[in-house]
Amino acid sequence: MRRSVFTRLLVVVVLIALCSIAATAWLATQLTKASIAREQGRELASDNKIYATLLSYAAAHRDWSEVDGWLDSLVTEHPHRRIALVTKDGRTIVDRGGDGGQLPATAAAVVDPLAVDPVLVPDAPADRIDKRVLGPFRTPIDFREREEHTGTLICLRMVKRKEANVDCRDSELQFDTAADLYALLDLEDLVNACLARKSLPPVELDPHYTPAVKQSTGLAIPDEPAVAGCVASSRREQLTQHVAPPVLLYLTNPTGAPTAAISLSGNGWRVVGAAAAVLLAAVGVAAFAGARITRPLRALTAAAQHMSGGPADIPPVPVRGQDEIAGLTRAFNTMAANRAQLEQARKAMVSDVAHELRTPLSNIRGWLEAAEDGVSDLDPALVTLLLKEALVLQHVVDDLQDLAVADAGSLRLTVEPVPVLAAFEQVRAAHEARAAQAGITLSVSAAPSLVVRADALRLRQILDNLVANALRYVPSGGSVEVSAVQDDGVVISVADTGAGISEEDLPHVFDRFWRADKSRTRSTGGSGLGLAIVRKLVEAHGGSIGVTSTTGRGTTFTLRLPELP
Repeated sequence: MRRSVFTRLLVVVVLIALCSIAATAWLATQLTKASIAREQGRELASDNKIYATLLSYAAAHRDWSEVDGWLDSLVTEHPHRRIALVTKDGRTIVDRGGDGGQLPATAAAVVDPLAVDPVLVPDAPADRIDKRVLGPFRTPIDFREREEHTGTLICLRMVKRKEANVDCRDSELQFDTAADLYALLDLEDLVNACLARKSLPPVELDPHYTPAVKQSTGLAIPDEPAVAGCVASSRREQLTQHVAPPVLLYLTNPTGAPTAAISLSGNGWRVVGAAAAVLLAAVGVAAFAGARITRPLRALTAAAQHMSGGPADIPPVPVRGQDEIAGLTRAFNTMAANRAQLEQARKAMVSDVAHELRTPLSNIRGWLEAAEDGVSDLDPALVTLLLKEALVLQHVVDDLQDLAVADAGSLRLTVEPVPVLAAFEQVRAAHEARAAQAGITLSVSAAPSLVVRADALRLRQILDNLVANALRYVPSGGSVEVSAVQDDGVVISVADTGAGISEEDLPHVFDRFWRADKSRTRSTGGSGLGLAIVRKLVEAHGGSIGVTSTTGRGTTFTLRLPELP
């Protein structure tokens, strides 16, 4: 199975499907998460801006009576958000940008300038009190001196404790500075009251709400975390009346439902189910396609194995479709058919060669055995007869050798300009005696200036075979004419007035060992290789040969050789 095309195709498709599913799922998850993050980021930025705006309002106002105008502006700027402010006892102060539906159970934030949300305002002070809330103070904390160097604060502190009765000249200070000092003394009272509840000694503060480095009482600074806690709570107590009371901020979409984060974890089984369905579909398609692909391949394999077993004639493999495998099947069927034809031709050729060689060999053997037994004398007549039979054998062997050389493409031609009429005269001289003896008229005709580009010896062999073949089949009183004309090359014709060849036999005249008249013997019909040799020699010259014939009227062989370059 490891070598099965079907199994490999199925495995490859499954792997591709798994990789595709995994890659698609990962990409979809990443894109979804990125999209959600962007959307939530936009909403968070919008919500932070709304919170910061309302926090500014609360830091600058003592109540929420004038917040409507601020809310209208926010809703206009953020049309996809519903903004609602609700007191801690559940009373709705304002609700803008929605349909008035039910609010979510949990508020988005608490708007309280004395308890700023550090998540929404990352740069919030450590005590979470908005720096913009001044209360009785006049100077923002970032613009105050960390320590008071004029001595006015110490003087006022001593007068307040009735430790001295002097003029601290505070009236000479700027109004804001004097107000800041009195507000700081009031804050100290609140802080010391808080420390007293914790059984801690009092502390003196700098303008930055931190314990003074040098305490006028000479006491050490008490527990610093406790002091910081009391300072923070005292500041809130001091500033409460100067800011708007804390309210719950609800931020939702216009329908009232809160914006929920999209979670992919709840769809895990759906994702797995979809992936399994895709995988099963891929396996099914792969199995179907694999079966369709391998079925003709298996048929081809079976046919090839059957062919290798010996029989050349096998039934054709059915062809289905027009794809590459169908083309391969057609090519295989063509190859099998050609192989069967070649096998039949081989068998016929072996039979014909054996027949052609058997007769002269039998004659030679018979006469030699007769001479050996004393039945016949080995006189010159017998020697001549044996020589004639040997020449017949040599003729057959030479023809077979010529065909073998031609089939191998090893014919060596010495191509040169050859006068056609001179070649024709040589052929007529060679065959004129035989033609006259048979009562046949042999004639040649060609223009004296006509020249063909050919190998002179092979051209003579071509003409000899064609003329000898014509003389063999023309009865007494007939004629054989050899002619040539110039027509896009040299066209040579050998026409006779013999019995002709039937239409069904014409396609076979150039086959090896083929004879139109099967009753003819070797002595009258030749070796059956002459025309096959003629065709090979003509093709070696780059030419072509054809035949036309009419039964009872004669046959014409026409060969065309290329022009001189």
